[in-house]
Amino acid sequence: MSILMVTGIEGARNCAEVVGTQLGMEVEAASGRREALAALRLREFHAVVIDETLAECDPAAADKICERAGLAIPLQINFAVSGAARLVREIRAALHRREREQALARRAAAVAIETELKTTIAGLLLHSQLALTGSEIPAPVADRLRVVADLAGSLRQQLSAPRAARGTAAV
Repeated sequence: MSILMVTGIEGARNCAEVVGTQLGMEVEAASGRREALAALRLREFHAVVIDETLAECDPAAADKICERAGLAIPLQINFAVSGAARLVREIRAALHRREREQALARRAAAVAIETELKTTIAGLLLHSQLALTGSEIPAPVADRLRVVADLAGSLRQQLSAPRAARGTAAV
């Protein structure tokens, strides 16, 4: 995991080292827009921390950096009044928020997929059972329809079982 700090303050590289050590991550310092955009072209970051004074002096540059940040969490912090401890707290809080949001999104996606599967399987089971009730179905076709109905019934039971029993841990 890595973080990009964009600030023109003196000692930015030292601050980046301190923050990196405390967070256990690589922290790269960029002194301005050009360096930041070059770094963003080269690799992905988990967070991009932009100095508020830079953002206030050149809002277009800050916007461009945020646009190019991709999936990185954009943060604006006033480096002039914030020490390394505050930077660490802010970055750590933002990363934890992102982790929680991603976990919730994964859970929501899993529930949506499961619901869709259950609906499709119920339809498959219903239609195969309805087809089996017809009297003029040839024996080989009836056998295949029974297999389809059995498979759909089996899938329905597996999806109705609790997640832990199916072997997939809840996210």
